[in-house]
Order: sequence, then C-alpha cells, then structure tokens
Amino acid sequence: MRHVVIPRAGGYDRLTVETRPDPLPEPTGVVVAPEAIGVNYADCVVRMGLYSSAREYVGWPITPGFEFAGTVCAVGASVTDLAPGDRVFGVTRFGGYATRVAVPRHQVFALPARFDMAQAAGFPAVFLTAYFALFELAHPRPGQTLLVHSAAGGVGGALLQLGRIAGCRTVGVVGASHKVEAARALGADAVIDKSREDLWRAAERISPQGYDVVLDANGVSTLSESYKHLARPGKLVLYGFHSMLPRQGGRPNWLKLAADFLRTPRFNPLDLTSDNASVLAFNLSYLFERRDVLEEAMGRLLAWVDEGRILPPPVTRFPFGQVADAHRALESGTTVGKLVLVP
Repeated sequence: MRHVVIPRAGGYDRLTVETRPDPLPEPTGVVVAPEAIGVNYADCVVRMGLYSSAREYVGWPITPGFEFAGTVCAVGASVTDLAPGDRVFGVTRFGGYATRVAVPRHQVFALPARFDMAQAAGFPAVFLTAYFALFELAHPRPGQTLLVHSAAGGVGGALLQLGRIAGCRTVGVVGASHKVEAARALGADAVIDKSREDLWRAAERISPQGYDVVLDANGVSTLSESYKHLARPGKLVLYGFHSMLPRQGGRPNWLKLAADFLRTPRFNPLDLTSDNASVLAFNLSYLFERRDVLEEAMGRLLAWVDEGRILPPPVTRFPFGQVADAHRALESGTTVGKLVLVP
C-alpha cells in the first residue's frame, strides 16, 4: 500500500508518499481500498504539529486523514454484514491518506445511492461536525436565527443544510464574492460577503436582536464579536481557530500564534450567567470511538440524504501524489466545498 507520511511538523515538504505492507483487519474490523479520500483543514493543522489529538494518539510520524470512500477488500472474522467488494465510506482517526485503511466495523457505512465515491469521501467529517455542533450542542428551535461563519466551506455548507432541516433561518458569512452563490445554493437565507461590506454592521442589519446560535471556526478574528452578537439567551459554538493559522507558506507564524493566543477571549462563568449566554466547543476526532454518537448521527444524516434533503458537497479532486497541492489550496481560503485525494 501507499500512504502519506509526515515525519515531523512543518510545511508542504513534510508530506511524503511511502509504501508499506497492506494492513490486516482486526477481528471486528474491515480493510477498505479507498477510491477517494477527504481532505480537511484539520489535516493541515496536523501537518503543522498543532492538532492536540494527533499528538495524544499518534505522535510522529503520522499519516493524516479522517474520511474515505472505497471498496471493502478484507473483513475480520467477527464481521458478518460486509464482504469484499462492498462499496462503503467511513471515518478514521488519522491514517486516511492511504490506499488501504483498516478501521473498526462501526466506522464504516454503506455508500449512499445518491453519492459517487468522491462525494461520499467528502461527506462524513464535515456533516458529523455540523450535526454535533447543531443537534448535540446547540439544539436550535424552529424559527431561530443562526449565523454561520465560513459558510461556503465544508462544515459551513453542511451547517446551512442542517439549519434548514432544523427549520431555522440561516445567515452565512463568506470571505469572497465568488462564494456567495454557493452559500445561497446550500440554503442560506441571507449571505454576508465580508470582502465587500462590514461583517458586523451587516449582521446587525439582518438580525437586530442578535443570533440564537453563532457557529464559529475562525477563532480570534471573530470570536469576541460573535459572542457580542448573540441573542439572549444565545449559544456560541466553536470548532476551530483557522484565523490563527497561515494563509500561505504552510508553516505556523509562531509570533502571530502567540499574539493571537493572548488576544483570544476568556469567558468568565459569572459573565456568561449575567449575559445569559453559553459557549460550547468540541473536537470531532475525540468522538470516533463513541459508537452511539456515530450510529445516531449517521443514521439521521443518511436518512436525510436518501430523502434528498441533503445535497452532496461540491468536490474538487486532486491526484493522490499531489497532496501538497491540496493542502496549499485548502489553506489559501479560496476553495468552495470539499477537496478529495484520488489514489
């Protein structure tokens, strides 16, 4: 098998393709030959050496990758409901950038009839993130107003679609004019193009009473204002800190990281109580072993896919050997939807 290996933290040059023997399945596991592999911004953070669960569970060297779609090539002795040749997609806590991926059975799902392999490979990480943020943490009520940052990206686009399913009014924020129509197509009731207008002035115009839920993966660049623009009561859900990381060059700027860390707001429990506001956060990679969470979330998501209520994310494909180009494109902030590697 071929797999991408990062020997130590760094830039795009750290992404090397190596070969090793194919893995064997655990008794309750499966081995899949991916035909497409999802690329997520978290993979770039792993490469930079800044992803906490990567350090905790793997260390160096590491093969990044959280999601894949392909064909089953081997099953463990205890697996009776899958067989070689079955078309599946799934999640893995690292190790996804490979031509063979071994995972527990509960992390693999039948390929949806409405998706091709590339669309399926780009589906689980972003939709599970969006599902957990909305339905496990925020619990929005029909008619409430959501503000979604990075609305044309993978998780942002998933949040717009799930917000519509939840019966909410969704306001998407994008950073470039070419992303406005993408956000509208995914269900945004209003779109703020912060490259052309002041973000927070527009947010106040659209929802003068504030937002019942704000979903923010930017970090320090928007965190304070996201909190200030909550309705009362309101919930701020955090799932990333993208603005602290580089837009070009592929390496962290340690002075900027230190300055942004110092500027990151600290939420005092007394203030939260007085403001009648909640701040919630999570990291999806710590939840993959939670079979109950995965089964419930994927069960509901795939039912909505079958009903046509969820559209597959728009996908840009990169050959497996051009993984550095995929990371470079994702970090540029110009992409729409999901990127996938094709072995």
